[in-house]
Amino acid sequence: MTEAVDREPPDDALEARAVAAERLTFFSDAVIAIALTLLALELPLPEGSTNSALLHAAFKDREGYLAFVISFLVIGSHWRSHHTLFRYVTGLNRRLTNLTLYWLLILVITPFATRLLSSDGAFQARFSFYAAVQCAGCVLFVLMLREVRRDGLLREGTPPELFPRTVQRITVMAVAFLVSIPVSFAAGQYAYLCWILAPAAGRAVHDWSLHDRPLQHRLRR
Repeated sequence: MTEAVDREPPDDALEARAVAAERLTFFSDAVIAIALTLLALELPLPEGSTNSALLHAAFKDREGYLAFVISFLVIGSHWRSHHTLFRYVTGLNRRLTNLTLYWLLILVITPFATRLLSSDGAFQARFSFYAAVQCAGCVLFVLMLREVRRDGLLREGTPPELFPRTVQRITVMAVAFLVSIPVSFAAGQYAYLCWILAPAAGRAVHDWSLHDRPLQHRLRR
């Protein structure tokens, strides 16, 4: 009798794949923690011998504090999406590993981009660089999602809504950062509104898709 060509990998191979995915997740968590720490280390320290002088110095550095909050929320959003995805990933391939490393590079660059964003002068150039960095991170994460799905690296029982929900959220972020670049040249610092409104836009897209699915189901019937 001839042996079957396609067979399930042995248990030790499956375990090795799962361990590799788990190690990459731990490594990613560590890199993200370092990026968040670097953000805090770059916070400007207000100086002043009186209460009014201290408050004046803090107000003068308000752009630095705003940039910190924005970057903390952005990196936190990336981490949440990564954590949600990789708890269902059971294996890796070379392309997914490389994409993850490039994505982590973007997160490590974010503290530098944050410091640049909060500096003085050439607002449009500094703003555009920051937005381009974050847009690149979103694109890389979508490519990671695509690779996981294409190569069948998810365990059984993965929620079916995981991919569309995550892709929607990341895509809205990418569009917000991308659109904010020309807005910064036309409206200056009002371009920050593109980033501020992105979460609300993401929720609106998600709610619209939920209401649209029953209608599509009825039309197919």
